[in-house]
Amino acid sequence: MDRIRFGIVGTGIMAKVHAGALTSYHRSAVVAWAGSSAADANLSEFGPARTYATAAELAQDPEVDAVLVATPDFAHVEPALAAIAAGKHVLIEKPLATSVADANAIRDAAAEAGVTAMTLFNHRWVPAYWQAKERIASGDFGEPILAYARKNDTIVVPTEMIVWAAQTTPAWFLSSHDIDLVCWYFGSEPVEVVATAVSKVLCGRGIETPDAIQAQVRFADGSVATFESCWTYPNTFPTMTDSFVELIFERAVIHLDRKREQLEIATDDAFEYPRNLLVNRVGGTPAGSAAAAVRHFADAVLDGTAPLVSLSSSVRVTRILEAIHRSCAEGAPVRIDKEEAHESLQV
Repeated sequence: MDRIRFGIVGTGIMAKVHAGALTSYHRSAVVAWAGSSAADANLSEFGPARTYATAAELAQDPEVDAVLVATPDFAHVEPALAAIAAGKHVLIEKPLATSVADANAIRDAAAEAGVTAMTLFNHRWVPAYWQAKERIASGDFGEPILAYARKNDTIVVPTEMIVWAAQTTPAWFLSSHDIDLVCWYFGSEPVEVVATAVSKVLCGRGIETPDAIQAQVRFADGSVATFESCWTYPNTFPTMTDSFVELIFERAVIHLDRKREQLEIATDDAFEYPRNLLVNRVGGTPAGSAAAAVRHFADAVLDGTAPLVSLSSSVRVTRILEAIHRSCAEGAPVRIDKEEAHESLQV
Protein backbone atom coordinates (compact mmCIF):
# COMPACT_ATOMS: atom_id res chain seq x y z
CA MET A 1 0.00 0.00 0.00
CA ASP A 2 1.44 3.38 -1.01
CA ARG A 3 -1.56 5.49 -0.07
CA ILE A 4 -3.95 5.29 2.88
CA ARG A 5 -7.65 5.83 2.17
CA PHE A 6 -9.54 7.73 4.86
CA GLY A 7 -13.18 7.87 5.79
CA ILE A 8 -14.10 10.92 7.85
CA VAL A 9 -16.85 10.94 10.46
CA GLY A 10 -18.24 14.47 10.80
CA THR A 11 -18.48 17.38 8.38
CA GLY A 12 -17.69 20.36 10.60
CA ILE A 13 -14.83 22.86 10.65
CA MET A 14 -12.05 20.51 11.70
CA ALA A 15 -13.29 17.65 9.53
CA LYS A 16 -12.85 19.89 6.49
CA VAL A 17 -9.48 21.17 7.70
CA HIS A 18 -8.21 17.61 8.00
CA ALA A 19 -9.72 16.59 4.68
CA GLY A 20 -7.80 19.39 2.97
CA ALA A 21 -4.55 18.18 4.51
CA LEU A 22 -5.19 14.57 3.52
CA THR A 23 -6.28 15.22 -0.06
CA SER A 24 -3.25 17.44 -0.71
CA TYR A 25 -0.82 14.77 0.56
CA HIS A 26 0.51 12.19 -1.89
CA ARG A 27 0.26 9.36 0.67
CA SER A 28 -3.42 9.82 1.61
CA ALA A 29 -6.88 10.37 0.17
CA VAL A 30 -10.44 10.89 1.44
CA VAL A 31 -12.80 8.29 -0.03
CA ALA A 32 -15.82 8.41 2.29
CA TRP A 33 -17.74 10.61 4.72
CA ALA A 34 -20.25 9.81 7.44
CA GLY A 35 -22.71 11.96 9.34
CA SER A 36 -26.33 13.02 9.33
CA SER A 37 -25.51 15.90 6.97
CA ALA A 38 -22.81 14.21 4.90
CA ALA A 39 -25.02 13.66 1.86
CA ASP A 40 -26.05 17.33 1.79
CA ALA A 41 -22.73 18.92 2.74
CA ASN A 42 -20.64 20.58 0.06
CA LEU A 43 -17.61 18.29 0.10
CA SER A 44 -16.77 18.20 -3.59
CA GLU A 45 -13.56 20.19 -3.13
CA PHE A 46 -12.04 17.12 -1.46
CA GLY A 47 -12.66 14.86 -4.44
CA PRO A 48 -15.22 12.13 -5.17
CA ALA A 49 -16.26 10.18 -2.10
CA ARG A 50 -19.08 7.98 -0.86
CA THR A 51 -21.36 9.23 1.91
CA TYR A 52 -22.92 7.28 4.75
CA ALA A 53 -25.53 8.22 7.31
CA THR A 54 -23.66 6.59 10.19
CA ALA A 55 -20.11 5.87 11.30
CA ALA A 56 -20.97 2.17 11.62
CA GLU A 57 -21.87 2.03 7.92
CA LEU A 58 -18.69 3.83 6.91
CA ALA A 59 -16.61 1.43 9.00
CA GLN A 60 -17.84 -1.49 6.88
CA ASP A 61 -16.63 0.09 3.62
CA PRO A 62 -13.86 -2.22 2.32
CA GLU A 63 -12.24 0.69 0.48
CA VAL A 64 -11.61 2.57 3.76
CA ASP A 65 -8.27 1.86 5.44
CA ALA A 66 -8.52 4.39 8.29
CA VAL A 67 -11.23 6.44 9.95
CA LEU A 68 -10.77 10.01 11.13
CA VAL A 69 -13.26 10.83 13.91
CA ALA A 70 -14.03 14.56 13.80
CA THR A 71 -17.28 14.62 15.76
CA PRO A 72 -17.91 16.84 18.81
CA ASP A 73 -15.74 15.78 21.77
CA PHE A 74 -18.54 13.98 23.64
CA ALA A 75 -19.29 11.81 20.58
CA HIS A 76 -15.93 10.15 19.88
CA VAL A 77 -16.34 6.75 21.46
CA GLU A 78 -18.98 5.10 19.25
CA PRO A 79 -17.41 5.91 15.84
CA ALA A 80 -13.95 5.07 17.17
CA LEU A 81 -15.03 1.68 18.48
CA ALA A 82 -16.98 0.93 15.28
CA ALA A 83 -13.89 1.65 13.20
CA ILE A 84 -11.62 -0.45 15.40
CA ALA A 85 -14.09 -3.36 15.41
CA ALA A 86 -13.96 -3.29 11.60
CA GLY A 87 -10.16 -3.45 11.68
CA LYS A 88 -9.62 0.15 10.60
CA HIS A 89 -6.86 2.40 11.85
CA VAL A 90 -8.32 5.36 13.72
CA LEU A 91 -7.37 9.01 14.14
CA ILE A 92 -9.47 10.89 16.71
CA GLU A 93 -9.89 14.59 17.32
CA LYS A 94 -8.94 15.79 20.79
CA PRO A 95 -9.68 14.86 23.51
CA LEU A 96 -9.70 11.10 23.09
CA ALA A 97 -12.98 10.88 25.04
CA THR A 98 -14.84 12.78 27.75
CA SER A 99 -14.80 9.98 30.31
CA VAL A 100 -12.04 7.71 31.53
CA ALA A 101 -14.22 4.67 30.89
CA ASP A 102 -14.65 5.61 27.21
CA ALA A 103 -10.98 6.54 26.80
CA ASN A 104 -9.92 3.20 28.27
CA ALA A 105 -12.36 1.37 26.00
CA ILE A 106 -10.87 2.96 22.87
CA ARG A 107 -7.28 2.34 23.99
CA ASP A 108 -7.91 -1.27 24.93
CA ALA A 109 -9.90 -2.06 21.78
CA ALA A 110 -7.17 -0.61 19.56
CA ALA A 111 -4.50 -2.62 21.34
CA GLU A 112 -6.47 -5.85 21.05
CA ALA A 113 -7.24 -5.25 17.36
CA GLY A 114 -3.64 -4.33 16.57
CA VAL A 115 -4.61 -1.18 14.67
CA THR A 116 -2.74 2.13 14.68
CA ALA A 117 -4.57 4.79 16.69
CA MET A 118 -3.79 8.37 17.68
CA THR A 119 -5.45 11.43 19.19
CA LEU A 120 -5.06 14.68 17.26
CA PHE A 121 -3.20 16.73 19.83
CA ASN A 122 -1.78 18.75 16.96
CA HIS A 123 -0.06 21.36 19.16
CA ARG A 124 2.89 18.99 19.45
CA TRP A 125 3.67 19.86 15.82
CA VAL A 126 3.90 23.63 16.41
CA PRO A 127 7.63 24.27 15.77
CA ALA A 128 8.20 26.29 18.95
CA TYR A 129 6.48 23.66 21.09
CA TRP A 130 8.57 20.92 19.48
CA GLN A 131 11.76 22.91 20.02
CA ALA A 132 10.84 23.36 23.68
CA LYS A 133 10.38 19.60 24.03
CA GLU A 134 13.82 18.92 22.55
CA ARG A 135 15.48 21.44 24.87
CA ILE A 136 13.72 20.00 27.91
CA ALA A 137 14.63 16.43 26.90
CA SER A 138 18.32 17.39 26.85
CA GLY A 139 18.21 17.58 30.66
CA ASP A 140 19.99 20.94 30.75
CA PHE A 141 17.07 22.71 32.43
CA GLY A 142 16.77 20.39 35.41
CA GLU A 143 13.55 19.17 36.98
CA PRO A 144 10.16 20.84 36.38
CA ILE A 145 8.80 23.15 39.06
CA LEU A 146 5.76 25.01 37.78
CA ALA A 147 3.58 25.47 34.71
CA TYR A 148 0.86 27.93 33.82
CA ALA A 149 -1.20 27.50 30.67
CA ARG A 150 -4.16 29.52 29.47
CA LYS A 151 -6.23 29.07 26.37
CA ASN A 152 -9.05 31.62 26.25
CA ASP A 153 -11.44 32.19 23.34
CA THR A 154 -13.66 35.03 22.27
CA ILE A 155 -17.35 34.52 22.89
CA VAL A 156 -18.06 33.92 19.22
CA VAL A 157 -16.78 30.36 19.70
CA PRO A 158 -19.44 29.04 22.13
CA THR A 159 -22.25 31.26 20.82
CA GLU A 160 -21.81 30.98 17.05
CA MET A 161 -18.97 28.71 15.97
CA ILE A 162 -19.97 25.48 17.74
CA VAL A 163 -23.64 24.69 18.23
CA TRP A 164 -22.84 22.05 20.84
CA ALA A 165 -21.17 24.31 23.42
CA ALA A 166 -23.72 23.34 26.08
CA GLN A 167 -22.59 19.73 25.75
CA THR A 168 -18.97 20.47 26.56
CA THR A 169 -16.94 22.92 28.66
CA PRO A 170 -14.02 25.28 28.02
CA ALA A 171 -11.74 22.81 29.76
CA TRP A 172 -12.66 19.89 27.48
CA PHE A 173 -12.60 22.11 24.40
CA LEU A 174 -9.52 24.21 25.17
CA SER A 175 -7.42 22.94 28.09
CA SER A 176 -7.09 19.44 26.67
CA HIS A 177 -4.35 20.71 24.34
CA ASP A 178 -2.46 22.41 27.17
CA ILE A 179 -2.76 19.43 29.51
CA ASP A 180 -1.31 17.17 26.83
CA LEU A 181 1.59 19.57 26.30
CA VAL A 182 2.48 20.03 29.98
CA CYS A 183 2.31 16.27 30.65
CA TRP A 184 4.52 15.72 27.57
CA TYR A 185 7.02 18.27 28.87
CA PHE A 186 7.00 17.29 32.55
CA GLY A 187 6.80 13.49 32.19
CA SER A 188 5.30 12.94 35.65
CA GLU A 189 2.09 11.32 36.87
CA PRO A 190 -0.80 13.58 38.00
CA VAL A 191 -1.80 12.84 41.59
CA GLU A 192 -4.28 15.54 42.65
CA VAL A 193 -6.55 18.16 41.10
CA VAL A 194 -8.40 21.14 42.54
CA ALA A 195 -10.58 23.20 40.22
CA THR A 196 -13.24 25.89 40.12
CA ALA A 197 -15.76 26.81 37.43
CA VAL A 198 -17.46 30.17 36.93
CA SER A 199 -20.88 30.35 35.24
CA LYS A 200 -22.40 33.76 34.53
CA VAL A 201 -22.37 35.06 30.96
CA LEU A 202 -23.19 31.98 28.87
CA CYS A 203 -25.83 30.65 31.24
CA GLY A 204 -27.43 34.08 31.01
CA ARG A 205 -27.66 33.53 27.25
CA GLY A 206 -29.26 30.13 27.68
CA ILE A 207 -26.06 28.14 27.01
CA GLU A 208 -25.61 25.91 30.04
CA THR A 209 -21.84 25.64 30.24
CA PRO A 210 -19.19 27.39 32.36
CA ASP A 211 -17.67 30.66 31.21
CA ALA A 212 -14.32 29.67 32.66
CA ILE A 213 -12.52 26.92 34.54
CA GLN A 214 -9.27 27.21 36.43
CA ALA A 215 -7.57 24.06 37.67
CA GLN A 216 -4.39 23.24 39.52
CA VAL A 217 -2.80 19.84 39.00
CA ARG A 218 -0.13 18.44 41.31
CA PHE A 219 2.24 15.82 39.90
CA ALA A 220 4.06 12.94 41.58
CA ASP A 221 7.44 14.70 41.36
CA GLY A 222 6.09 17.70 43.30
CA SER A 223 5.65 19.99 40.29
CA VAL A 224 2.41 21.94 39.88
CA ALA A 225 0.54 23.17 36.80
CA THR A 226 -2.34 25.63 36.52
CA PHE A 227 -4.70 25.35 33.55
CA GLU A 228 -7.01 28.22 32.68
CA SER A 229 -9.75 28.11 30.04
CA CYS A 230 -12.32 30.78 29.28
CA TRP A 231 -14.46 31.48 26.24
CA THR A 232 -16.20 34.76 26.99
CA TYR A 233 -13.56 37.24 25.82
CA PRO A 234 -15.21 40.14 23.92
CA ASN A 235 -15.24 39.65 20.17
CA THR A 236 -13.25 42.87 19.89
CA PHE A 237 -10.17 41.01 21.20
CA PRO A 238 -7.65 41.05 18.32
CA THR A 239 -7.34 37.25 18.08
CA MET A 240 -9.90 34.50 18.52
CA THR A 241 -7.64 32.62 20.94
CA ASP A 242 -5.36 33.98 23.65
CA SER A 243 -2.90 31.13 24.15
CA PHE A 244 0.10 31.21 26.48
CA VAL A 245 2.21 28.56 28.24
CA GLU A 246 4.88 29.17 30.88
CA LEU A 247 7.18 26.36 32.02
CA ILE A 248 9.52 26.85 34.99
CA PHE A 249 12.37 24.42 35.58
CA GLU A 250 15.24 24.39 38.08
CA ARG A 251 17.51 26.25 35.68
CA ALA A 252 15.24 27.70 33.01
CA VAL A 253 11.99 29.43 32.18
CA ILE A 254 10.19 28.86 28.88
CA HIS A 255 7.44 31.11 27.49
CA LEU A 256 5.33 29.91 24.57
CA ASP A 257 3.09 32.79 23.47
CA ARG A 258 0.72 32.15 20.56
CA LYS A 259 -1.39 35.30 20.82
CA ARG A 260 0.30 37.10 17.93
CA GLU A 261 1.59 34.13 15.90
CA GLN A 262 4.17 36.36 14.15
CA LEU A 263 1.60 38.45 12.25
CA GLU A 264 -0.15 41.74 13.02
CA ILE A 265 -2.54 43.53 10.67
CA ALA A 266 -4.04 46.98 11.18
CA THR A 267 -6.82 48.36 8.98
CA ASP A 268 -9.32 51.19 9.31
CA ASP A 269 -11.72 48.74 10.96
CA ALA A 270 -9.62 46.69 13.37
CA PHE A 271 -6.24 45.61 14.70
CA GLU A 272 -5.86 41.86 14.54
CA TYR A 273 -3.48 38.96 15.08
CA PRO A 274 -4.51 36.39 12.43
CA ARG A 275 -3.95 32.79 13.48
CA ASN A 276 -1.58 30.79 11.29
CA LEU A 277 0.45 28.25 13.30
CA LEU A 278 -2.25 25.59 13.54
CA VAL A 279 -4.05 26.04 10.22
CA ASN A 280 -2.82 27.97 7.20
CA ARG A 281 -1.97 27.62 3.52
CA VAL A 282 1.43 27.98 1.89
CA GLY A 283 1.46 28.20 -1.88
CA GLY A 284 -2.16 27.12 -1.89
CA THR A 285 -1.42 23.90 0.02
CA PRO A 286 -2.74 23.27 3.57
CA ALA A 287 0.03 23.75 6.15
CA GLY A 288 0.45 24.24 9.89
CA SER A 289 0.48 21.85 12.80
CA ALA A 290 -2.97 20.37 12.10
CA ALA A 291 -1.89 19.29 8.61
CA ALA A 292 1.42 18.00 9.92
CA ALA A 293 -0.32 15.87 12.54
CA VAL A 294 -2.72 14.10 10.17
CA ARG A 295 0.04 13.49 7.63
CA HIS A 296 2.23 12.08 10.42
CA PHE A 297 -0.52 9.59 11.19
CA ALA A 298 -0.77 8.55 7.53
CA ASP A 299 2.99 8.00 7.53
CA ALA A 300 2.83 5.99 10.76
CA VAL A 301 0.25 3.62 9.28
CA LEU A 302 2.05 3.20 5.97
CA ASP A 303 5.52 2.85 7.50
CA GLY A 304 4.49 0.69 10.44
CA THR A 305 5.85 3.14 13.03
CA ALA A 306 4.38 4.29 16.33
CA PRO A 307 2.57 7.65 16.18
CA LEU A 308 3.94 10.50 18.26
CA VAL A 309 0.85 10.69 20.51
CA SER A 310 0.12 7.38 22.25
CA LEU A 311 -3.38 6.48 23.40
CA SER A 312 -1.99 5.93 26.88
CA SER A 313 -0.93 9.57 27.09
CA SER A 314 -4.34 10.59 25.76
CA VAL A 315 -6.06 8.56 28.48
CA ARG A 316 -3.96 10.50 31.00
CA VAL A 317 -5.33 13.79 29.65
CA THR A 318 -8.89 12.51 30.03
CA ARG A 319 -8.13 11.30 33.57
CA ILE A 320 -7.00 14.82 34.51
CA LEU A 321 -9.97 16.48 32.83
CA GLU A 322 -12.46 14.13 34.44
CA ALA A 323 -10.91 14.93 37.82
CA ILE A 324 -11.09 18.68 37.04
CA HIS A 325 -14.84 18.49 36.39
CA ARG A 326 -15.40 16.35 39.46
CA SER A 327 -13.51 18.88 41.58
CA CYS A 328 -15.64 21.70 40.14
CA ALA A 329 -18.82 19.78 40.99
CA GLU A 330 -17.74 18.75 44.49
CA GLY A 331 -15.92 21.94 45.47
CA ALA A 332 -12.99 19.92 46.81
CA PRO A 333 -9.64 18.47 45.71
CA VAL A 334 -9.80 15.18 43.83
CA ARG A 335 -7.13 12.55 44.24
CA ILE A 336 -5.97 10.63 41.17
CA ASP A 337 -4.91 7.30 42.59
CA LYS A 338 -1.77 5.69 41.22
CA GLU A 339 -3.49 2.37 40.57
CA GLU A 340 -5.82 4.07 38.10
CA ALA A 341 -2.85 4.77 35.78
CA HIS A 342 -2.27 2.50 32.77
CA GLU A 343 1.06 3.05 31.04
CA SER A 344 0.27 6.75 31.15
CA LEU A 345 3.87 7.92 31.01
CA GLN A 346 4.19 6.82 27.39
CA VAL A 347 4.37 9.92 25.22
